[in-house]
Amino acid sequence: MARISGVNIPTNKKINIALTYIYGIGKKIASDICTNASVDFSKRVNELNDEELNKIRELIDNNYSVEGDLRRKVSMDIKRLTDLGCYRGLRHRKKLPVRGQRTHTNARTRKGKAVAIAGKKKVTKG
Repeated sequence: MARISGVNIPTNKKINIALTYIYGIGKKIASDICTNASVDFSKRVNELNDEELNKIRELIDNNYSVEGDLRRKVSMDIKRLTDLGCYRGLRHRKKLPVRGQRTHTNARTRKGKAVAIAGKKKVTKG
């Protein structure tokens, strides 16, 4: 099992797909890493030799912020916005969508499961 920046990447997958298991590396960055390390895309992780793995590790460590550092940076950015009290910070604080999406309907992912209003009954004429 290959271990890159604290993550065990799957051995039976192609290298450009396996690199996406690392937080902060998507398909584009994974393909850029493979081309810079001169590793063939069709190779699987278990087919790589130690030299190629070390080259990939070195590229990721030197050029990209991934895993813990990136998570810390994102959380510090959100904390900064909430401390400032700007609009985006207030939206984060209230756990509402931040980027202008509608909330009258939808937004269930961000707001959580819908809760029925308890005790609301129809008025009967009498």
